[in-house]
Amino acid sequence: MNTTERVHFIGIGGYGMSAIARVMLEMGYTVTGSDVAAQELTEKLIQKGAKVYIGHEAEQVQGADLVVYSTALPKDNVERVEAERLNIPILHRSQMLARLLNERKGVAVAGAHGKTTTSSMIALVMEECGVDPTYIIGGEIMNVGTNAKAGQGEFVVAEADESDGSFLQYHPWLGIVTNIEPDHLENYGGDFEQLKKAYVQFLNQLREDGTAVVCADDPTVASLLPQVKASVVSYGIDSQTADYTAEDIQLGDRQVSFTMKHGAEALGEIRLSVPGRHNVYNAMATVIVCLKAGIPFADIAGAIIRFNGAKRRFQVLGEVDDILVIDDYAHHPTEIQATISAAKATGKRIIAVFQPQRYTRTFFLLDAFSRAFGEADEVIITDIYSPAGEKQIEGVSSGKLVELIIANSNPGARHLPAKEDVLADLKDRIAPGDLVLTMGAGDIWKVGYQLADHLKQRAGSR
Repeated sequence: MNTTERVHFIGIGGYGMSAIARVMLEMGYTVTGSDVAAQELTEKLIQKGAKVYIGHEAEQVQGADLVVYSTALPKDNVERVEAERLNIPILHRSQMLARLLNERKGVAVAGAHGKTTTSSMIALVMEECGVDPTYIIGGEIMNVGTNAKAGQGEFVVAEADESDGSFLQYHPWLGIVTNIEPDHLENYGGDFEQLKKAYVQFLNQLREDGTAVVCADDPTVASLLPQVKASVVSYGIDSQTADYTAEDIQLGDRQVSFTMKHGAEALGEIRLSVPGRHNVYNAMATVIVCLKAGIPFADIAGAIIRFNGAKRRFQVLGEVDDILVIDDYAHHPTEIQATISAAKATGKRIIAVFQPQRYTRTFFLLDAFSRAFGEADEVIITDIYSPAGEKQIEGVSSGKLVELIIANSNPGARHLPAKEDVLADLKDRIAPGDLVLTMGAGDIWKVGYQLADHLKQRAGSR
């Protein structure tokens, strides 16, 4: 690591890339980058001192000492081709993150669900308790308005992304696995067993003094533990054998509380300002990590209640005239069920708006998606949001998904193809007592923001 270097990021505006770029800026590196469009994250980097180009041009990498790219970048990108021609070292985003994570006491959070919220919780608690961590997260922490910071402390907190296998670059001090499910199988030859092997390898790459922090309630995680060589600490709600457990769980409107136990010893109460049973798990992992970092339980409990969530994780966009608009990144059946369940605690009528993302994910999980909407009062499904270059799969469509949802979980499901259709429909029909929940990894969040703005303007004009 040489802070006199100039590092160039191709695709600097993405959450993962912008987080690394921000940390390197704060460490003293000269940072440049490019992306196809300006956005909030690129503007924040410019304010920090980065030079950001809009559009990709070969000359923009000239003079760089190191070039960083992400999985989404095509190999024929003109800047990448030019970097290769000039023999500039080129690193994948995960390799750059590995340099940062492996240098200090890395805390790497992996799992199908909960990575962003758990890593955000850990970072905020450490920050509030004066540990001054470095953190690199795939979502903005609402409390601090950023997804990354270069701290002076010994800990580096980051998400470990299994989607493309890049988490195998890391050798952390603590490796957290929240859960394992068959997602991103297109990168594992369509074979869930290969994905499981990758998780085992991730945990077996911990430092010699490292610990695996795992959810014992997840059956796949539990089945893999005999293959893990590292020291293991487990947590769970239902498990009879977990090292840490939760009791007296109280699920409320945008809040939750529980008693955390270590074996037979009650450590004390944890109160959260975010809802849902799934956040009990996220909080338990956070408490264990922070105890390992030497923070007293009372300090952890005092800090974690101040966690207001991560952007696009049960994010309240507006509450007007007893109508609540919430947006969530939920893009997997398990996440959809957990998010709808958390919404039910508000006591409102739930209108779930889901935008499927990727034909491959929809294909592999079609049946599971069809069974995920049972607790919603009404379901709207938009057309599939597909990244550029992804091929359509015959027989996989939103219309087919709606047919299966009606048959398997919710007869109140409808297909409205475009975001504009959804917005117009909701404007006409929503009423006091409704909760509109937009979900998906694409751009469905725009509907939530537009609807919230409409409600505010309507209320202001009266």
